[in-house]
Amino acid sequence: MAATAQHNPTDPSPQDPATSQSAPQPAQDFEVLLITGMSGAGRSRAADAVEDIGWYVVDNLPPNMLVPLVDMMTSSGSKVHKLATVVDVRTRGYFDDLAEVFNHLDDLGVKYRILFLDASDSELIKRYESVRRPHPLQRGRRLIDGIKEERELLSGLRDRADVVIDTTGMSVHQLSTKLYDSLLGSGPSTVTVHIFSFGFKYGIPLDADFVADVRFLPNPYWVPALREMTGLDKPVSDYVLQSDDAQKFLASYTDAIMTAIEGYAREDKHYVTIAVGCTGGQHRSVAMSEELARRLRANGLTVSVSARELGRRDKHQDK
Repeated sequence: MAATAQHNPTDPSPQDPATSQSAPQPAQDFEVLLITGMSGAGRSRAADAVEDIGWYVVDNLPPNMLVPLVDMMTSSGSKVHKLATVVDVRTRGYFDDLAEVFNHLDDLGVKYRILFLDASDSELIKRYESVRRPHPLQRGRRLIDGIKEERELLSGLRDRADVVIDTTGMSVHQLSTKLYDSLLGSGPSTVTVHIFSFGFKYGIPLDADFVADVRFLPNPYWVPALREMTGLDKPVSDYVLQSDDAQKFLASYTDAIMTAIEGYAREDKHYVTIAVGCTGGQHRSVAMSEELARRLRANGLTVSVSARELGRRDKHQDK
């Protein structure tokens, strides 16, 4: 893989009179990723992986439409901050527009990167023969003729690319992991975790990678002053977490989760769901979920938390 410095033009000063009359400045964290490369080298898989990371992906966008799209997405109120677009030989008539597009992005102060997917000629021939589809530039000729023409057309973009990934011999999972490494870095930090609390009396969740049972902890339900509170309230949280068993469990469970997440990152699994259950899902599981999230965040993970049962308050539900 070859990588060069990311395009990161300096934003014009908002006090500059000329700037105030130009197009609105985009959000500081807005970024464009141009996905291109050889047909059959994995552009579609790359687009899927980038979308999973959280990018808004547009396939086969004519380059001259990129600037209006960026203008729209950087307008006030837009929630899109990362735009990825796939450009390939199907839009070969627009390649001459790319230099102008890059200049416009520089003028707008938009950060952008070019991701180029490549593979050896023999690998591309093998992939096309396996799917029994013609190359976009084959046009009745030999397959290798279409590949050579495309390679020549894309040579300028390849030279300008910030990240080049040679997918020869790669599985789809290996490509996805390589993309995560290139765009986000490697290791556990590429794994996003969601933790939710639940009540066993309402059913074990089916969509969890891990299910923790914390019904062995002292139950705040039996403390009259805590009964109507939830694990989000500090008195309940303190009551649950002060237990030696809670602390031992959290220490061991955090270590176990981190070991698993390190393996998941290597195996191209970047989303993990952890369910933490008690009887009714109001006290112990909620407090333990919040504390587990805090500890995982301290290990560099991105963690969100929810509580499945807090909307229901049945009488005697926590007994």
